[in-house]
Amino acid sequence: MNEKVLMRGSDIIGEASVRAGCRFYAGYPITPQNELPEYLSARMVEVGGTFIQGESEIASINMLIGASAVGSRVMTSSSSPGIALKQEGISYMAGLELPGVIVNMMRGGPGLGNISPSAADYFQSTRGGGNGDYRTPVLAPAGCQELIEMTFLAFDLADNYRNPVMILGDGLMGQVMEPVVFPDFLDLNKLPQKDWALTGCVDREARAIFSMYLGEKGELCQHNLELQEKYDRITAQEQRWETIMTDDADLIVVAYGTAARIAESAIEEVRGQGLAAGLFRPITLWPFPTAPLRELAQKGRKIAVFELCLGQMVEDVILSVGERVEISFHGVPGGVIPTPAEVAEFLNSVAKGDGKVGRRIEV
Repeated sequence: MNEKVLMRGSDIIGEASVRAGCRFYAGYPITPQNELPEYLSARMVEVGGTFIQGESEIASINMLIGASAVGSRVMTSSSSPGIALKQEGISYMAGLELPGVIVNMMRGGPGLGNISPSAADYFQSTRGGGNGDYRTPVLAPAGCQELIEMTFLAFDLADNYRNPVMILGDGLMGQVMEPVVFPDFLDLNKLPQKDWALTGCVDREARAIFSMYLGEKGELCQHNLELQEKYDRITAQEQRWETIMTDDADLIVVAYGTAARIAESAIEEVRGQGLAAGLFRPITLWPFPTAPLRELAQKGRKIAVFELCLGQMVEDVILSVGERVEISFHGVPGGVIPTPAEVAEFLNSVAKGDGKVGRRIEV
């Protein structure tokens, strides 16, 4: 069995990506994820891969398009405003049906904001910041061991569905150090063959990958309909979530990522005070695990949404449960990380209905 090693979050993603078969990385420096490209700048050389520091975020994401088109497992990373610059390229990748992994270690915003941990890029990642009708699976790990699992999963999902996949972390997750166990390296020879890749046309017909459909016979319409069929399959097959202490809970806390770890500590605190609370943690932010959350809401429990922003995931919670249950929200923007005690105060306020912390959401 592989030994535990103590590593920083960004380095963990770098090592996990190499072990998952990534052999091409292009990126551009931005805090708080600089340690990831720094790690890969050396590691890619060791495994015979390619590391490129592009002249910009835009250049980097377009390099991914070229490397993915020839069949490589590819990855880029950035932080909030850098991901905003990559959105056109992400839209192109989705339209071209090219697999790739995009890592976003979120920082405070809007604009350049600050380098503190935030979760204000939920809309950007789950709704797609680029143009057109496209979707991108979004994975939201909550700890360093899960960073490894989600990195492997991201590459598999990207290849299985020929689609870009995003790993959504934050500045704290990228900097924290935890003991982890890595799986063995994947055998690259055993990865599924990509019969669509542009690998030359010796002894076969030439292939092409299209980004423009200029015909008058509805080619682009048909392409979008086929993409939607794929997104429907992803929605049906790839929802992931975790529940903690929800069986007897009167109050369900919905949180993801770093916020979920804070919420879990707060839940333990309020349970010691007699409040039966439990955690519902979405792991896929898109597709959002609507059905399991709706099932919990049908039991008449209150829902408390906690985010490290002023309220974005809460809209998906509302879409999931509608008017079935009372929903309250508490969020902290700008890279401020509240303590479990502060979140516990919010949960107690929701249970009492006194409105002292957070706000009631009117549906």
